[in-house]
Amino acid sequence: MDVPNTTRREFFGKLAGTAALVGGGAAAFPLAAHANTPDHTGVGLADAYADPDAWFKNMKGKHRIVFDCPAPKELMTFAWPKVFLLTNSGTGTPETDCNVVVVLRHEAIPYAMGDDLWAKYKFGEMFKINDVRTKAPATRNPFWKCKPDDYKIPGIGAVDIGIDNLQNSGVMFCVCDMAMTVYSAVAAMGSNQDAQAVKNEWLAGVLPGVQPMPSGVWAVGRAQEHGCTYCFAG
Repeated sequence: MDVPNTTRREFFGKLAGTAALVGGGAAAFPLAAHANTPDHTGVGLADAYADPDAWFKNMKGKHRIVFDCPAPKELMTFAWPKVFLLTNSGTGTPETDCNVVVVLRHEAIPYAMGDDLWAKYKFGEMFKINDVRTKAPATRNPFWKCKPDDYKIPGIGAVDIGIDNLQNSGVMFCVCDMAMTVYSAVAAMGSNQDAQAVKNEWLAGVLPGVQPMPSGVWAVGRAQEHGCTYCFAG
């Protein structure tokens, strides 16, 4: 994408607004738009996410919380779920009796995707996310397969708060399909690609265990209906 760095965010912001307005039917039913389109496994993309409601039925814990993440707040996006688990453990409730849902929506959606997409679409520049190691715009997902000392908290030290680390503690991550529809269309417009092809590529590149949802706000609502306390995280 040949957009100057100084205006990249403004460019994508304007195009995202335009795409949302003209998206019409496809944006209203983003999963249905590619119901018969196979992903890299040969499975229809929509079929893999046919019943997002069922995902929430896995929650059986005593203490439940949903973190609403509409913007990339880097460390803090992932620190809050860890703090919730640590402090519950410290007050007598083990991780296995807690449920944590993290909703990655709006400008936080790149955290749900793999390194190849970060490099190809320059997510670090597009969403203003820097790599903790290089301090430059990230060309990889900085919260997937982290090094042990990537993230340190004063007074606590190094913490394992990568997405995969948190998933191992039972944290459930989901991503807004509506935002993926809009931003993938924006990326396609900026690189002269087919919008549906880019959207399918993004869906196929979602990290293991991360559940696409019809929209982030839909997921936030459903989580609360299933007993989660709401917490704004960015």
